[in-house]
Amino acid sequence: MIRWLNSFLIPRPRLNQYQLAGWTPNRIADSGLGCKLLADVMIPMQDGVHLSADVYTPAKSGKYPVILQFSAYNRDLHTTGLPSGNNEIGSPPVITDRGYVQVIVTARSIGRSEGTFQPWQNEQETQDHAHCIEWAAQQPWSNGDVCLFGTSYYGMNQASVAALNPPSLRAFFANEICTDFYRHLFHYGGVFNADFLNLWVGANFNPATVHRYIAPWKRALLSHLISYPWLWNKLIKPNLTKIIARFKKNHVIPEALRWYIHLMVDSNSREETQITQGPFQKLNQIHVPFVTVQNLGNIALHQFGCYDLFEHASTPQDKKWMILGPAEYELPVYSWQLEALAFFDHIVKGVDNGYSGLPPVRYWVEGKKQFESAANFPIPEMQSHTLYLQRTSINLERRTLQHQIPDEDQDSWISIPPGAEVLPGIEQFETQKLAYELLFEQETTIAGPITLQLKYSCNEIDSYVIARLGKIDCEGNYRLLSMGHLRPATRTLDSSSTRCELAINTSMLTPLQPNIPVLLRFSMTPIASFFKKSERLLLEIASRCDQLYVSMNEGFIVPYTTVPPYYCRNKIYYGSESYIELPFKQEAH
Repeated sequence: MIRWLNSFLIPRPRLNQYQLAGWTPNRIADSGLGCKLLADVMIPMQDGVHLSADVYTPAKSGKYPVILQFSAYNRDLHTTGLPSGNNEIGSPPVITDRGYVQVIVTARSIGRSEGTFQPWQNEQETQDHAHCIEWAAQQPWSNGDVCLFGTSYYGMNQASVAALNPPSLRAFFANEICTDFYRHLFHYGGVFNADFLNLWVGANFNPATVHRYIAPWKRALLSHLISYPWLWNKLIKPNLTKIIARFKKNHVIPEALRWYIHLMVDSNSREETQITQGPFQKLNQIHVPFVTVQNLGNIALHQFGCYDLFEHASTPQDKKWMILGPAEYELPVYSWQLEALAFFDHIVKGVDNGYSGLPPVRYWVEGKKQFESAANFPIPEMQSHTLYLQRTSINLERRTLQHQIPDEDQDSWISIPPGAEVLPGIEQFETQKLAYELLFEQETTIAGPITLQLKYSCNEIDSYVIARLGKIDCEGNYRLLSMGHLRPATRTLDSSSTRCELAINTSMLTPLQPNIPVLLRFSMTPIASFFKKSERLLLEIASRCDQLYVSMNEGFIVPYTTVPPYYCRNKIYYGSESYIELPFKQEAH
């Protein structure tokens, strides 16, 4: 009875708004093939441990390419439509209907998988991932071709395993990734990334979640009851803050808590950390075709991995693509499934669907609400402009961005640690945030990486600098575009910088000397935005996250960190050394 229900009831298929980046395939390889589930298939590892997998196949018998996904999470809520924090695999009925088998494997000790708990994307997990690829290629429902698809964790581990070059891996589609876990994630901006890790560990590694079992037919039934876009928009999205707050309060399994504590207090340098640091030094070992997608709203987590992979992988230029999508935040993640299937149709099934003619880079332009294309990224047609920070002499409260080097001057803001008790009325005498505007006198598109340099001093040994770049339209509405974060004591540049990111060596601590100027030079997240005449660009600089807060309801994930560490005064020295570098072009008429 139960097995019959498992085969009869399958999850409700679901897509969301963003599926194809500015094009439509002229043909598809297969459709209408249905879906059936082989639940809890046990995959033997080389050391005798068995990992549990759900295998979704087309209902029509045959041999098909496989899309394999390796999960650090219990998968039992992946397909229900609940915002459980880990359902980033797409929708199995969508995938099988197009003639692919979907295999979702859970890591050691999670769910029904055997073995001991492994921390974040460790080498054992990557080896298990590679072994599962070869196992899937040999199964009776497989034609021997294996692909990878998924978001966040499911995207990050794709680059790691692709660097091993498993013989049966044909292509991968990685959405929202990091390549240097230490810099991009564990110690983002030079401080422990507690905000994200509290959420991620609390949501996924509490005892009830790790050991949860929900029968497949019950999961499928749940999806038919709740997996609808209107539920996300009307009920879940307005309550995201409350949902996330509950996740952060969960008690977690001891194994996860131990490595969390290690990252928090015993990984102040890259050399000290015992957690895998990512594939950023091995990207040149990747040769298979791929597509990498960057969500332009991910500030706190997936800032630069997409660009790093696209720049450094050894995959031939005509076999790799990059998509920069609009800022969106949604769970479950049902983005880009049709794009991935079209890509796999082209690479694996050899379908002439137009993919081979697509440009290497497609990017969403905020303000135009459309995709544009480029031969590379940074975009060759964009010109780099240096805009200097200045305070006007006529009105000392008005600060602007300008092309001319301003006269030397000084400006300051004060920092107060979050939660500190201070007397009211401080803002009457001292500002805690500086803001600089640029008025556009003709239509302009900004697209590409952004660098901020400040000649800076502080009267303490350390502080914190947060920069936010936004757009103000003609009606006065504000839209966040980009952010950058830096702990001044970790200002040393690293040799692993890319065309889109100045890599900061967060392991090297160089305390500030009180009131002695230094150069802070760091990257903000890349953007693509169109400005109409009379619209304004706004650069804001502060030290506290709550002073530059942006809600996830706007599509952005912004870190909230307990910085700055000290009461202090921060100074900017105007002149030739404090500026922002922006790539833009003015539209011809």
